[in-house]
Amino acid sequence: MSTATRRAPRKKRTLPVINLNIDIPLLVIVVVLIVLGLLMVYSASWDFSLVNYDDATQMFRRQLFTLTVGIGACIVTSFIDYRYWRKYAVPLMFLMVVGLLGVLILGEVRYNSQRALSAGSYMPGEIAKVVTIMYLSVWLHAKRNELKQVGMGILPLGLMLGIIAGLILLQPDLSAAATIVMLGGIMFFLAGGDLKQIAYMLGGGALAGWLVVSVSATGRARMGAFLQAWQNPTQADYHVLRSFEAFVKGGWFGVGIGQADTKLTGLPVPPTDSIFAVIGEELGIVGAFFVVALFALLLWRSLVIAKRAPDMLGSLLAAGIGLWIVLEAFINMAVIVSLLPFAGNALPFISYGGSSLVATLTAIGILMNVARVSNREEGRRERTLDATARGRRGKRGWGVSRARRAARVGR
Repeated sequence: MSTATRRAPRKKRTLPVINLNIDIPLLVIVVVLIVLGLLMVYSASWDFSLVNYDDATQMFRRQLFTLTVGIGACIVTSFIDYRYWRKYAVPLMFLMVVGLLGVLILGEVRYNSQRALSAGSYMPGEIAKVVTIMYLSVWLHAKRNELKQVGMGILPLGLMLGIIAGLILLQPDLSAAATIVMLGGIMFFLAGGDLKQIAYMLGGGALAGWLVVSVSATGRARMGAFLQAWQNPTQADYHVLRSFEAFVKGGWFGVGIGQADTKLTGLPVPPTDSIFAVIGEELGIVGAFFVVALFALLLWRSLVIAKRAPDMLGSLLAAGIGLWIVLEAFINMAVIVSLLPFAGNALPFISYGGSSLVATLTAIGILMNVARVSNREEGRRERTLDATARGRRGKRGWGVSRARRAARVGR
């Protein structure tokens, strides 16, 4: 058979490669926290759910549903270029203020506070934290060259934070208001704000906090219980005493998931505010430190993503989201071990709560998108550099070849 009639070899079919540019370390950290959260909610909620809803698994099933919604929101925001949020920052802030006003008018009163709508399923205060980070990132990025001017920096920032924190204080939710003010100060610093202005803001925030605690009966009670616990641990708040009891029973390695009894004998709201105490009893001090390490890794990864972001907007979004989640976790865990006065912050990914979980996963989606855009743009730069280098090498090779041919002809 002649070579002309031979069939050309068939090219092997290859499946198309879809490069999602997922930040694998961040994904692993979040998945581990979610799985741990489901285990602990199931363990901590069955008795509480049975007593309050006549169904031992109702709270767990609700958590699964909100987790599904949160994962959907995470996927959607992870594919929306974070730079598009510049167009929607102001409308989102407006809707957030409307939601905070709506909860004061139409919200249900539970545990002496008015924070939720729709039978407790929607808490605007949780969504407000994510929207505040988004709005501040866009605003600080737009005003980055004017932040050292008092009229363009600290004053409008203080006004924005004052309105948001004030509406949340009226619910009342002292810890959420303090979280938003602290986040605003940190992000202002990261954006290059003047240190003198930051000092003024911290001083003003401390004064406002003191006034709130002095005026608010809830604030006075919490601060009094906190100071009393430091003076005499045996006279600590009931909540703190039961949390300490849980950690003592758990020891180093815990009694095993589902085996704790403090959650059955008076530990307040074990699926939500006290879930870190349940972790301490069931997984022990080692398990508690593992949770702390996971949040430390989350902060590390968010700061890495912030450093690699292609612009200041991406850096502020990534750093703000990471710092917010870890700040929430720190407050929750510090309260349980009496390092801070009592606050109602949830333990992100782990505590039972629909609005908190959905808001956190939505923010994680934005963080993943910052990482995705950074990877994509780094890939483009590398391909451009490679193409340029190949072009230069090709030109040098062609020049050498012609020179050699000329030398041979001369011979």
